[in-house]
Amino acid sequence: MRITFNGAAGGEVTGSCHMLEACGKRILLDCGMVQGSREAEARNLEPFAFDPASIDALVLSHAHIDHIGRVPLLVKRGFTGPIFAQAATCDLLPIMLLDAASLAENAADFANRDRVAGTPEIQPLYTRDDVAAAQKLLRPLPYEIANEILPGVTLRLHDAGHILGSSILELRASESPPRTLIFSGDIGMKGTPILRDPTPAPAADLIVMESTYGDRNHKDRAATVAELGSIFEKARADGGNVVIPAFAVGRSQELLYWFAEHFDDWNLAGWKIFLDSPMAAKVMGVYDHHTELFDTDAAKVWAGRIKPFALPNLHVSASVEDSKAINAVTGGAIIIAGSGMANGGRVRHHIANNLAKPNAHVLFVGYQAAGTLGRLLVNGLTHVKLFGADIPVRAQIHTVGGLSAHADQQSLVEWYAASPNHPPVALVHGEDSARNAFSTLLHDRFGTTVTLPQSGMTHDI
Repeated sequence: MRITFNGAAGGEVTGSCHMLEACGKRILLDCGMVQGSREAEARNLEPFAFDPASIDALVLSHAHIDHIGRVPLLVKRGFTGPIFAQAATCDLLPIMLLDAASLAENAADFANRDRVAGTPEIQPLYTRDDVAAAQKLLRPLPYEIANEILPGVTLRLHDAGHILGSSILELRASESPPRTLIFSGDIGMKGTPILRDPTPAPAADLIVMESTYGDRNHKDRAATVAELGSIFEKARADGGNVVIPAFAVGRSQELLYWFAEHFDDWNLAGWKIFLDSPMAAKVMGVYDHHTELFDTDAAKVWAGRIKPFALPNLHVSASVEDSKAINAVTGGAIIIAGSGMANGGRVRHHIANNLAKPNAHVLFVGYQAAGTLGRLLVNGLTHVKLFGADIPVRAQIHTVGGLSAHADQQSLVEWYAASPNHPPVALVHGEDSARNAFSTLLHDRFGTTVTLPQSGMTHDI
């Protein structure tokens, strides 16, 4: 068994993509989009480090774009094998990828308006037709059932507790001797609303493990919820709007969950709450279709007086006109919109409309990758250029880390510690500062052999 790291390695967090070779077969683990600066995202157009046609199967950990965003491109460039993922991930995937394809097509159309005669026409990364072709290859699987996906290669999915359908991948090869690889995907925090807690790490010969927060711990969840309440209280006193960049899958639904649970004590009845994300609205339908994946607390909230997806003052923007109309609301609005790192999508318009207002608040509730607008604002950027305008940053910027869908350092340690044999680890999906800190911690506490893969590195198991 051998693994080659082709993405989310070398200190990068996005672009998850790893190729496993076992029993004479090649299995790709994730095929995500590189996110961040324009230079980083331009790499998505580059050729894959392998021939897509040579891949026998693709296995997806979950439906975030940095883990699935290049799947249609893989198919477009020659991959024809099956795509295995948890059933909810299979339902979420076309929602996410059709949105990405639409953005790519619109960006190409816009760029071609200014194309100089005689120069090649700019093509989108992929189209909605490419998404449809990829969708036909999906093979939904349940949790905790071993399936032989290729001769000699067995796959078992475990709940990762990160977003709906997120999975820890356990791949076992019947070689001599047999070998087992665990790919953590993204591990969630215990107690995350709606979702069940992550399944503890099984025994393995190697764990390929995320390390996004390998160098820090999140604020206590109860303290985080209290902080959210205080931000809304201050924003209400200031009379401005609250803009919340949030991913359409996971974070948007979690926020609505907290709004339902604290509707009265946060005085939310006095706000207009906007979910300006048609994609997030579609995702809510997938959540409703997979209530069997909810934890017991979520079942109680869904049975309560105020239901998360049916708040009495919730307005879901179904059209561009609905989105634009929000700009007329000068105060008393909570606006949840994508993307979560403010690097694209409708939220950029809401940020542009509110950023110069001292009584406005911009609330970041998740990880902000290097080079994104979100990271720049969190780091104290004083002026932003958006839609051709230079906008001073006068709004109050908040970062609430305790809502992260990623396990923090202590939770990652606890997840790994549960593995019966404390196997070697390859740390991916983390900046170098996080990887280095977590590597030292694993070595000092468990004597673990830790590899910090660079992109293109091959590791024999």
